[in-house]
Amino acid sequence: MTETVANDHHWMRHALALAARARDEDDEIPVGALVVDGTGKCIGEGWNRNITDHDPSAHAEIVALREAGRVLSNHRLVGCTLYVTLEPCAMCAMAMVHARIARVVFGAFDPKTGAAGSVFDLLADPRHNHRVTVTAGVLEADCGDILRRYFRSKRAMSVRPDGDPDPGVA
Repeated sequence: MTETVANDHHWMRHALALAARARDEDDEIPVGALVVDGTGKCIGEGWNRNITDHDPSAHAEIVALREAGRVLSNHRLVGCTLYVTLEPCAMCAMAMVHARIARVVFGAFDPKTGAAGSVFDLLADPRHNHRVTVTAGVLEADCGDILRRYFRSKRAMSVRPDGDPDPGVA
């Protein structure tokens, strides 16, 4: 295993721990993210908080980017890598472009709203003045599993007014 692959696995495990915090502490969709600077130091981390904070932009990536910006006292995060357990959406992908993130590493693909190749490919679009290198599928099974389990548990709790499980969400 190369050093880059080992580092990617290390940081993705950390992102998974943040995703578990989203689930366990805030009952949010379990997505975790962190930003690592060019020296290998974690300078920002976050998990989904849009429901808890009543903020539609408080996705894990945005929370981590905001913290990293504060740490660096700069809105540009040049040379940094963002690790996230789920493929970024369009909003988060464009925030990475604007922040000049060098690289994004994600775990599970998002076939409905993924903007790093699944539905859109905003990070590599040649029309932007900055492109972000993408490494996809790191610990994909683990990242997908935490999401599947979360949604299964939510569907299991969904019942119709007559007390029967709602077949539309099972």
